[in-house]
Amino acid sequence: MNDMSQGNYTTADGRKIGSVLMEMKNITLRFGGVVAIKDISFDIHEGEIRAIIGPNGAGKSSMLNVISGFYVPSEGEVWFRGAKRPQMRPYQVAQQGIARTFQNIALFKGMSTLDNIMTGRMTMMKSGMAAQAMWWGKAEREESEHREAVEKIIDFLEIQAIRKTPVGRLPYGLQKRVELGRALAAEPKLLLLDEPMAGMNVEEKEDMSRFILDVNDEFGTTIALIEHDMGVVMDLSDRVVVMDYGKKIGDGTPDEVRNNQEVIDAYLGVSHD
Repeated sequence: MNDMSQGNYTTADGRKIGSVLMEMKNITLRFGGVVAIKDISFDIHEGEIRAIIGPNGAGKSSMLNVISGFYVPSEGEVWFRGAKRPQMRPYQVAQQGIARTFQNIALFKGMSTLDNIMTGRMTMMKSGMAAQAMWWGKAEREESEHREAVEKIIDFLEIQAIRKTPVGRLPYGLQKRVELGRALAAEPKLLLLDEPMAGMNVEEKEDMSRFILDVNDEFGTTIALIEHDMGVVMDLSDRVVVMDYGKKIGDGTPDEVRNNQEVIDAYLGVSHD
């Protein structure tokens, strides 16, 4: 039996999952009189793939925005790597080792694939703007090292053929892959994926699913994802937290969530737009 109270557990396929990396404690988020998230607690363990699901309007993206520092919770605490996180700006959260992709692709459309992925290294660059502009000495060596890291990501994601292509010219599925590459360039401890399969055809979803599993397996990256495709969620995830109208209605393994009557009722109901 898995003893998750002690911080680690073993998955159904025999993978060892580590201790708690992030913990959301009694998170409430209000916008004026509207409660987007109501008193939700859950954790994310090191090395796992953790899904956050729910009907439209359930508060999933709001929760991801709390985790990534875009929103500050009205009540509750965010704990990361065993310490309570103070109020932080998104770039400070990124420096802690949390990277994300967005529901609506947020790339620089006129820049090449390589240059877009390079922007993911910005929080790791130590030389000043003047040195970078002159591309001299330490700045030159640093950029060469970052470019080498980016080239490895390009190889990993199998996008060598489009490395110099402006991303605005790429099909949607490849743009999603480039955005994943940019997030990976930050070498995150926790990778947040906001609907990584949205708008994709079956073949593109299969490719993205494979890359997500490979990121988790080969890099050991902890992943939290929002996804509407339940087949994808059940295949990829180690544990699933389910939200509905800003409340948590389920939390457990895919099988436990799949058989939760409250979850079944929420998904058989209408969308909460």
